Amino acid sequence: MAEKDEKFYLVRSDFLPESMRKTIEAKELLERGKVESVFDAVKQVGLSRSAFYKYRDAVFPFQAMVKEKMITLFFHLEDQAGTLSKLLATVAGAGGNILTIHQTIPLQGKANVTISLNTVGMSVSMETLLQELKQLQFVDKVEILSTGA
Repeated sequence: MAEKDEKFYLVRSDFLPESMRKTIEAKELLERGKVESVFDAVKQVGLSRSAFYKYRDAVFPFQAMVKEKMITLFFHLEDQAGTLSKLLATVAGAGGNILTIHQTIPLQGKANVTISLNTVGMSVSMETLLQELKQLQFVDKVEILSTGA
């Protein structure tokens, strides 16, 4: 039997149906050992067992998808002295292992930077790192270009 071609989508949590969000919550309770059984997990989050089993192998938190993977980030930066080193220090401080860096020549005071990093050793979630990077004063834009093994 041929395997079906699976496609994955990155969807903001507020767009997911409630049953999918509760399935993720129940899975997290089980993974963290806060409950002993599926019955306890679904009861705590207010979800039916049938809905849990329907979605459990189909929905995953974003950080679970990028764990032990490479991710490529794109940045639009203001051209200021030390911006690239501060950006790299933020990524390294989160435990990201930087694999490649590409920076364009600044035009009109802006530069594009693409960084590929291995997320295996990260001490924070990818969402947390992205929020930290977006808060850097010189960062105009941060985008995830790709994730992969």
